[in-house]
Amino acid sequence: MPEASSTLAALSTEGRNPRTIDLDTLDTLRLLEVINDEDRLVADAVRAELPDIAHAVERITEARRNGGRLIYLGAGTSGRIGLLDAVECPPTFGTDPSEVIGLIAGGEHAFVVAVEGAEDDIELGAAELRAAELRPADVVVGLAASGRTPYVIGGLRYARELGAATIAVSCNTGSRIGAEAEIAIEVMTGPEALTGSTRLKAGTAQKLVCNMLSTASMVRSGKVYSNLMVDVRPTNEKLVDRAQRIVADATGADRAVADAALEEAGSHAKTAVVMLLADVDAATATSLLAANDGDVRAAVSAAAGA
Repeated sequence: MPEASSTLAALSTEGRNPRTIDLDTLDTLRLLEVINDEDRLVADAVRAELPDIAHAVERITEARRNGGRLIYLGAGTSGRIGLLDAVECPPTFGTDPSEVIGLIAGGEHAFVVAVEGAEDDIELGAAELRAAELRPADVVVGLAASGRTPYVIGGLRYARELGAATIAVSCNTGSRIGAEAEIAIEVMTGPEALTGSTRLKAGTAQKLVCNMLSTASMVRSGKVYSNLMVDVRPTNEKLVDRAQRIVADATGADRAVADAALEEAGSHAKTAVVMLLADVDAATATSLLAANDGDVRAAVSAAAGA
C-alpha cells in the first residue's frame, strides 16, 4: 500500500518552507539560527494539542490500572522515538519491561539500520501486534509524521477491531491514522527547514508528545511523589546516588538517615520515603504501598489515620 507521491506532496510536513529557501547559502551560525527558529515553533504546536494529549493520558492511566500495556507502533524515525520512550520507562519509573513496549516496522534491527519497504506493509503492523499478544486492555499509540504510514494504519485498525484503546500521533491534520484511532493527536509543525526531513520538527514534536504520554500517565499511576522519581531503579552508581538524594529530598532527612532507610528498604526509594514519612519499618511501608496502589501520599495518609 505505497503512498502516491502526489498525495505526499499535499502534506504540510512535505511542503517547502518559505523561510528556509536560501538554506544552502547561509553561513554556519545563520544556518543554525534558522533551524533553531523553526524548532522554537514546536512547543506551541504541541501545546495546541494538549486537550487531546490529556485525553490520551487518561486513557493510558485507565488501561494501566486494569493491567493493560502501553504499546508504541511506528516506522523509521517515529518507530525509533516510540521505542526510545519505551526503554526509558523501567529505569525511570520502575516498570517491568513488558508494561511499555515499542514496535518498529522491520523489527528491532530497524532501530539502527533502515529496513526498506517495511513501513509500506499494511499487514505487518497487525502481525506484530498479534505476535506481542495484544489484548483489549492494552493501549496502542500509532506514530507517523505523515499520518499515512500503512504499517501504522494496519496496526491501529487491528487494535481497534480487537477492542484495545487506540491513539494516533501525527503532524498533519485529517490524518489517516487519526481516522483509525479513538484519539487523534495532530501536531501541526508545518514544513521542515530541510524539505521533507521529518526527523526535525515533526520528530521533535513526536518525542515531546511521547514524553508527555509516558510521564503524565506514570504520575497519574502513583509512580511519582512530588516531582521525584520514587520508583527509580538504582541499577548503576549514578542512579544509586539519585535514589539516595530522592529519599532525602522527599522526607527532609539528612543523607545518612536517608541512606540507611534506603538500604533497609532494599534500595526501593518509594518504600524508604514511606518509612520515614510515616515512621514505620520497611515491611509496614511495603504493605501500606500495596494497599494504596503504590501511591506515597495515600500510603502515608493511611498510616496517619490508622
